[in-house]
Amino acid sequence: MSNTAIRDIVVIGAGQAAGTAVAALRQFGHQGRITMIGEEPAPPYQRPPLSKAYFKGELPAEKLYVKPEAFYSDQDIDLRLGHRAVAIDRDKETVTLDNGERLRYGYLVIATGARPRMLAAEGADLKGVAILRTLADVESLRPQAVKGKRLVVIGAGYIGLEAAAVARQIGLDVCVLEAADRVLQRVTSPAISDFYQEVHAAAGVDIRLGARFKRFTGVDDRLTGVELEDGTLVPADIALVGIGVVPNQELAQQAGLLCENGINTDACSRTSDPAIFAIGDCANRVIAQYAFRGRLESVHNAIETAKIAAAAICGKPTPTVDAPWFWSDQYDIKLQTAGLLNGFDEAVVRGDYAARRFSVWYLKNGVFLALDAVNMPGDFMLAKRLVGTGIRLDPTALKDPSFDLKTLLISTPV
Repeated sequence: MSNTAIRDIVVIGAGQAAGTAVAALRQFGHQGRITMIGEEPAPPYQRPPLSKAYFKGELPAEKLYVKPEAFYSDQDIDLRLGHRAVAIDRDKETVTLDNGERLRYGYLVIATGARPRMLAAEGADLKGVAILRTLADVESLRPQAVKGKRLVVIGAGYIGLEAAAVARQIGLDVCVLEAADRVLQRVTSPAISDFYQEVHAAAGVDIRLGARFKRFTGVDDRLTGVELEDGTLVPADIALVGIGVVPNQELAQQAGLLCENGINTDACSRTSDPAIFAIGDCANRVIAQYAFRGRLESVHNAIETAKIAAAAICGKPTPTVDAPWFWSDQYDIKLQTAGLLNGFDEAVVRGDYAARRFSVWYLKNGVFLALDAVNMPGDFMLAKRLVGTGIRLDPTALKDPSFDLKTLLISTPV
């Protein structure tokens, strides 16, 4: 038995990346001790349903779990919930917990994720001001989100719009405030932004663009409204803040690891310390299909980096690196994204916009970069195979509904 196979592993974090990592470590044959540290009381769970099915009350918490609770004891994984890592000592190879306990490690996996950006503004501590990142956040928000209540969503990103859609379906009055000049501006093109603005408007959501937040207003300790910089006061019983997230990299920084908008890792999820790996939302990784590094916030990224780290620790071949992909469910519409559209200079729409079945193909100098598919799963699956191949696409052919997209695979090495 190799020394690698029996070295103790400590995993800081207990989200989807961490849960996937410990399962992969056992699958790849690691026989040493595995300890996972999580601040929340629940075992690793999926976060995307929090703003959708779980918010609507359609799923019990147990359905979100990455693995059944019994899995961890069955696999001899020491699950330390309700605890926080407060320090990493790289020289002594220890992690200190908030209760003073020190855990030794042979390998350390940092899966600390990300946290919501907060608004440091007057009234931020009023009852009714909420975020949506954890099970506890939803359980606190759901009793307040009843028919007839007024919800103001600050930020028109995926989380904000998904929550707005659920709230409208429940029967709340919903107003979305976005400082930019279109929704989803950070993540997609004007074509998709315009589409979703129309969808939400048709569902009765009041979307206000160029709306610059100033403060929360309230009576006693209860929220009553959101004030904008121009003096407009938007009445609110609930204000949901969804203005993005920041990586939880402070612990790594304090330990002297290289960080740059996340914890820098190589293609094997290894940090600047060869005994320490970083995975999931907190990792700034190499994105092979685009020959640059960046930080991805997605289920795919959490699962992929976790398996890559586990394989490296266990001396297994690096798993296949897939193209980045994402999705969003709003009302009866599924948006699926393959690839990253950064730097595109042409967006080609294929399909029926009015019927809510179309895809947008993003090109740069004629080379395919990425795709957004609205209720078009076939286009999405094909595009995933084309990302990173360098294939050049003919915009005229793409727009033609009679053009068979499968022919693109014939001469493309995918």
